[in-house]
Amino acid sequence: MLRAGLSELTAFIAIAEERSFRAAARKLGVSPSALSHAMRNLEARLNARLFNRTTRSVALTETGEKLLRRAQPAIADLEDAVNEVGSARNRPSGSIRISAAEAGAKPLIQHVLPDFLATYPDIHVEIVVDTRLVDIVADGFDAGIRLFDDVPRDMIAIRFGPDMRLAAVASPAYLSRYEPPKTPQDLGKHRCIRFRFLSGALYRWNLERHGSSVDIDVDGPMTLGNTNLMVDAALAGIGIAWLPDYHVAEHLASGRLIQLLPEWSPSLPGVCLYYPSNRHPPTALRLFTQAVREWANSQST
Repeated sequence: MLRAGLSELTAFIAIAEERSFRAAARKLGVSPSALSHAMRNLEARLNARLFNRTTRSVALTETGEKLLRRAQPAIADLEDAVNEVGSARNRPSGSIRISAAEAGAKPLIQHVLPDFLATYPDIHVEIVVDTRLVDIVADGFDAGIRLFDDVPRDMIAIRFGPDMRLAAVASPAYLSRYEPPKTPQDLGKHRCIRFRFLSGALYRWNLERHGSSVDIDVDGPMTLGNTNLMVDAALAGIGIAWLPDYHVAEHLASGRLIQLLPEWSPSLPGVCLYYPSNRHPPTALRLFTQAVREWANSQST
């Protein structure tokens, strides 16, 4: 029976996360040579190479990726267990790592985290903003913040945002040069501002009216990967943008942007915080989800 020590697995995970032996050694407070020795011993016992190493880079092999997927949550659970025992005697501590879209994270930063972090000063929250729909378990996150429809069904989800609508918007300057579209098909003749995910995929515009759906693959002079920049581009008159209504509500109210085809704007369930249902949440995450749930309930009453 093969046995890998806790220290070796911790070192392996640190190297995998940092993609550098030297950076991992600094993180763990050991020498790079000691870390290299530990990994050679682990690879020898497993009879498998875990890293492909060059003078400039460190990358996981396929075997290393498999070990990371299994070891990372297991080690995290052990750390959580130790922290939870310590918290029972002292005050709650630990880290919460969250993957989020920028717009989804803002309400929690504004309304939940100030009081939460003041109440639990030993808890650290890290929010990684990403447009990708990441696998939070495989990528080492404790939780995620996404639109409800994008959350995997095996997750526990806490809704905290209202339903949202998608809106096609353009500036008065743009509409002074181009006739407003009267049907979704007319968008194919317009200069549209497209959104590209980090995965490389372009976001297709899906318009809905009275149960009918039209999928439009628009074209235009600009493609962006940030919704705030899309708002700026629409305000500058570059073209028509397809955006959540909360991004443009202020500009629509002031007349700086005009909504097009409003009867074709679909409604979507709002954002939520989600986390794995098949794992006992660590104390820090349990307290945070409780705070989010209480705030969400206060908004609905």
